[in-house]
Amino acid sequence: MYRYDEFDHAFVAQRVSQFSDQVARRLKGEISEDAFKPLRLMNGVYLQLHAYMLRVAVPYGTLNSRQMHKLAHIARTYDRGYGHFTTRQNIQYNWPALKDMPAILQELAEVEMHAIQTSGNCIRNVTADHFAGAAADEVADPRPYAEILRQWSSVHPEFSFLPRKFKIAVTASERDRAAIQVHDIGLQLKKDGEGRLGFAVWIGGGQGRTPILAKKVKDFLPEADLLSYVTAIMRVYNLHGRRDNKYKARIKILVHETGVEKLSAEIEAEWMHLKDGELTLPEADIAAINAYFAPPALGARAEGWGELAAWKKSDPDFASWVGRNVAPHRHPDYGMVTISLKPIGGIPGDASADQMDAVARLAVEFGHDEIRVTHEQNLVLPHVALADLEPLYRALVAEGLATANAGLITDIIACPGLDYCALANARSIPVAQEISKRFGDAARQAEIGDLKIKISGCINACGHHHVGHIGILGVEKKGAELYQISLGGSGDENASIGQITGRGFEPDQVTDAIETIVDTYLARRSGAEETFIECYRRIGADPFKAALYGGEAQAA
Repeated sequence: MYRYDEFDHAFVAQRVSQFSDQVARRLKGEISEDAFKPLRLMNGVYLQLHAYMLRVAVPYGTLNSRQMHKLAHIARTYDRGYGHFTTRQNIQYNWPALKDMPAILQELAEVEMHAIQTSGNCIRNVTADHFAGAAADEVADPRPYAEILRQWSSVHPEFSFLPRKFKIAVTASERDRAAIQVHDIGLQLKKDGEGRLGFAVWIGGGQGRTPILAKKVKDFLPEADLLSYVTAIMRVYNLHGRRDNKYKARIKILVHETGVEKLSAEIEAEWMHLKDGELTLPEADIAAINAYFAPPALGARAEGWGELAAWKKSDPDFASWVGRNVAPHRHPDYGMVTISLKPIGGIPGDASADQMDAVARLAVEFGHDEIRVTHEQNLVLPHVALADLEPLYRALVAEGLATANAGLITDIIACPGLDYCALANARSIPVAQEISKRFGDAARQAEIGDLKIKISGCINACGHHHVGHIGILGVEKKGAELYQISLGGSGDENASIGQITGRGFEPDQVTDAIETIVDTYLARRSGAEETFIECYRRIGADPFKAALYGGEAQAA
């Protein structure tokens, strides 16, 4: 992973010092809250319903054990003993005191972390495939390019005050595990016919009030042109993006209203002024960044195959965990382990300080000191020998981190909702907990198979409900919480926006509605191998609407 140089250390230290002074002035009343707001947002500090919230950047979701231990320490020392991992591969603390923010940022700086650009109208944390550098199907590790984009975009003077926030995601395989088509810019690393690396480029994706899938504007962009082309996109957006209406300020609206052909032509024209200039990436610089992401030395561990087979035969729970939470690694003797932060009845994405410390220790013992945060609010140890899976599993069981539900109905994405967020219309956490409890039986989850439920407490869609196989959106109606259900969304390479089924449901009706949807799927699927999303795309929405509403008018 990337390591700070002298410039990075000095830059972050200067930012901490600057914000420390701003906080001190705010606490003395020398700065009003209105004047303080843009300053705190530049440093990842939100004012939520009950307290300030701090969002810490985890660039492209990559951590080491030292950093995870520090996150645990901050949770224990400055918060209420836990942190919340987010859909941008970051971590949030919901209860820090404003007076403690400078100390927290100083402690983060000690382990090469910060909270810069985790909020505000700037380029946010660049996300990447959580299996990057380990997956067998990628053409190259996408994280070096995410790091290049991070360095380029950090406090970029031209793009620090954009019309609205801006999100970039990078993947490197045909299977999209980074949801690039619902980002402002989505980049897929690929090779051309001559084996040269480059990118397919999408623009204008996003969720929120107006969910739109991105449009491909470049089938192959040479890797050396990455920054010049992204700069061209940003310049066109910065110039034309609407600043009169924040709901229409995202690049997706610009693409929609201008048309992708016209806008891409303008981007190409701007790019011509930048191409082959100072933004061209030198091969030496690309190689230097790539060197930071060299894979660990993975020795042959062929004994793991026999041991794994024996362990699976003797322990059905372990076998179930391996089947759901361990994915094949490019090295045949290793696996990529998902650590679920979705215990049955728990709060999605939350981890206690003790659990974070445990993951850090296990990463050192079994995972070559690498940890990933996923946009699905789980953690990953990307390099674990098959021979080590059984002792790792036992250790995870002891920490309450061995839930075998990756990709299943209880692996729910949920935003903090009205329990914390000042923007929310409804609670997300209790709904997620009730659904998890209802479907917590392992055999029932296995029967249902792959099914992604995603919950947002407001239209901003931080819970990615638009791309859930089942999406749940909390809305407010006459002062009461109500939940709209959508079906058929997906954030993978076959991306789609879910369609609202009809009228909303009261809080105590939501779980029953989900059960009705699931039962309809089980009754209508062609066989046990047909997943929920495959079944939905085959039979359409009508059978599910009929089951939910009968003959009622289906007013959305």
